[in-house]
Amino acid sequence: MFGVNDVVMYGTAGICIITAVEKRSFSGKVKEYYVLKDAEHGKNTYYIPTDNESALDRLHPICSKAEADELISHMNSEGLIWINNDIRRREEYSRIIKEADKRELIMLIKTLYLRRRELTENGRKLRSADENYLRLAEDMLFGEFAYALGIDRSEVVEYIEKHIA
Repeated sequence: MFGVNDVVMYGTAGICIITAVEKRSFSGKVKEYYVLKDAEHGKNTYYIPTDNESALDRLHPICSKAEADELISHMNSEGLIWINNDIRRREEYSRIIKEADKRELIMLIKTLYLRRRELTENGRKLRSADENYLRLAEDMLFGEFAYALGIDRSEVVEYIEKHIA
């Protein structure tokens, strides 16, 4: 499915490079693993069993520049996913982060940006749990967009604003 030197997104870990596919023994059992190196910071290494569907579901190729531009151009037409019930909202936002679907991440970011603006206008703040989901979604999506677009992560918001105006 993936090969050495492939650049991938791995859940909330972000952008990684597959540096090897090798057999390893963890817990006394020899299995084949993808060896992923954190591409953004270079500090972390992840071992993903090649036969673990749950772990592989969190691993996907980086989107192309064209895909990133298409997703950005459709941001204005994406819906919102605000849920008033705190527990249901937390469950839904956790699911979105776990599944890492780019369109849903966009909807989550858009929803929480608008909610934060609304609350700020009324002298209130976004709940810390919602801020955490927003930060996770931004880290996942903006890191991938930066890589695909060949720009610095700090330039992604400006790039998006310029292309949806």
